[in-house]
Amino acid sequence: MVLVLTGIAVFAAVALGSVYSLTKEPIAASKKAKQENAIKAVLPDYDRLEAEELITLVGFEAPFALYKAYKGDKFVGAAVQSYSGNGFSGEIKVMVGFDDKGAIVDYAVLEQKETPGLGTKMVDWFKTEKGSQNIQGKNPEKNNLTVRKDGGEVDAITAATISSRAFLETIRYAYSAYKQDYDASSGATQKNDSLTVKQ
Repeated sequence: MVLVLTGIAVFAAVALGSVYSLTKEPIAASKKAKQENAIKAVLPDYDRLEAEELITLVGFEAPFALYKAYKGDKFVGAAVQSYSGNGFSGEIKVMVGFDDKGAIVDYAVLEQKETPGLGTKMVDWFKTEKGSQNIQGKNPEKNNLTVRKDGGEVDAITAATISSRAFLETIRYAYSAYKQDYDASSGATQKNDSLTVKQ
């Protein structure tokens, strides 16, 4: 019996290892394609994209990926891959695009495990022209991008306040990463190594 169980365990381990090896590259390629499509979708019109920069913010374990876009030699905006671990069901990852003045162009949800029909509505909710849902065109430095329940100016997803809070956190964190790297008012790249943000 011991030999049989050992054989089954070894077979299962080999099978799982083989499946992992076969699916690792396709999954990675799929994630990369999704990321590249998200960058294009959230930025204003551009013809050149600089290589990924990793921005470190104080209080965060993982850095934020930033991609600066140019039209000719003119900086037109940046896309930031942001995240929050405060979702109802865990981490939320979002790609956020800002123009050269810091206003939100668009966003794309990359990963989330929120409740279907509730938190999952974040994919479109915050870009819908209804009430005070839409965050497009708003600047996190000038607008209070928190839910109304917390004194902000954004309508939370119905029955999904926790998911809404976490989503809006990703937007504010993305802006912090954007501002650390680029000062839109002066057109200069900032040299700070870190930036403290409220969590």
